[in-house]
Amino acid sequence: MGVDYDIVIIGGGSGGLVIASAAAQLKAKVALVEKDRLGGDCLWYGCVPSKSLIHAARVAYEVKNSQRFGVHIHSPTLNFSQAIDHVKNVIAAIEPHDSPQRFEGLGVEVIFGSGQFINSHIFEVNGQKLKARAFVIATGSRPNIPNISGLKESGYLTNEEVFSLTDCSEFLAIIGAGPIGCELGQSFHRLGSQVTLINSHSHLLPKEDPEAADVIEKQFLQEGIKIIKNARADKVEMINGKKHLWANEEKVIVDEILVSTGRSPNVESLNLEAAGVEYDKKGIKVNEKLQTSNSKIYACGDVIGGYQFTHVAAHEAVTVITNALFFPVNKVSYEVIPWATFTDPELARVGLTEEQAKQRYGDAVHVLKQNFSEVDRAQAEGATQGFSKIIVKEDGEILGAHLVGKSAGELIHEIVLAMSHNLKVSALSGIHIYPTLSEVNSKAALLLKKRNFAQNKGLQNILSKFFAMMRSLG
Repeated sequence: MGVDYDIVIIGGGSGGLVIASAAAQLKAKVALVEKDRLGGDCLWYGCVPSKSLIHAARVAYEVKNSQRFGVHIHSPTLNFSQAIDHVKNVIAAIEPHDSPQRFEGLGVEVIFGSGQFINSHIFEVNGQKLKARAFVIATGSRPNIPNISGLKESGYLTNEEVFSLTDCSEFLAIIGAGPIGCELGQSFHRLGSQVTLINSHSHLLPKEDPEAADVIEKQFLQEGIKIIKNARADKVEMINGKKHLWANEEKVIVDEILVSTGRSPNVESLNLEAAGVEYDKKGIKVNEKLQTSNSKIYACGDVIGGYQFTHVAAHEAVTVITNALFFPVNKVSYEVIPWATFTDPELARVGLTEEQAKQRYGDAVHVLKQNFSEVDRAQAEGATQGFSKIIVKEDGEILGAHLVGKSAGELIHEIVLAMSHNLKVSALSGIHIYPTLSEVNSKAALLLKKRNFAQNKGLQNILSKFFAMMRSLG
């Protein structure tokens, strides 16, 4: 039985677009199916709009606090709708790169519509039956909505609606204190909302190093963001035009509620059973080659769970391209996966946490911690919060790193590069431009040499005798 395409990609988000572009440029015959707009969550509801809003909020914060640098601005005003206009302008500037016209120009057949598998080798959309040598499911995820009494009736926002607001709510509650909740919570607070974070854990950002998360929490409290810890939202009632939210026994009265409690994979409408593709509530099950239980169907990105980041979807897409178009021999590697939370200060991470490393390697683990307060550029910019924490084995092998501070999302990349090429931590102690924030990593790396020297009494004695002899010789 012949096929119509080399590859059919279902989902036009970051993973699907990388595969479609690369496959078309390799001269494969490609169909890309998308039910809404190309670009996915990242362009329309995620990375692009959130970082644009974060920037606007950061500017507002710096203006309001400029007196610490001797710059006095009287009564600055905030125009939230103009901040949202900035967000929309950024989306509009980036959108052409993800447009149907661009991909059609590359040779991709772009099909808009909702479809489903009708058997193990045919996907139907708009009455058209698509047959291919390989299929890729890259349908992403959507906000997970918790079962809270009265929430649906009272109304709520997710990241899919929040960037369409034209007014900044005076009082805003955010359910969930992960990356999205923290980023948007700080941004809305800086743009005029009184924000309350409902956190079901004992500290913010529960997947991060607790010490690093504490730096973010202290900043939030300093700015006036209210945090309710170890609490779950129980119910919501609409009373006199206000939303009354109960978290444990505490009541919060707000204008809007933003829900940020994780993601759910977009699998329901695909009729995966007909295709022989196994999945559960976490997402589609795949092997190390990103094949599903049907070896001709691959999946990548948020729909398979795991690391739900745009750059990881693109990383997975590279493995899918080779395996789906040629021979399924490549295995995806998750050994060195970095990510960042773009609060202010930023928080970035790669590899193992301190706790994970000690559980795996015991006393062979060393923690190298350098505070930004001891970095001259950080002092010059008044950005002394936070630290670089590099976790290494005794021989200098880097196991993980956590940075919290200004530009942490940028500064972590030299550590990622070192880990990717199996370089020892000593590689980070090389020359760095002075004065830059990147010195935080070189100073942290030097701590292992200093520690080893401090513990080597024999070497210290030899050097003491050597210098004594040299002084006696004049």
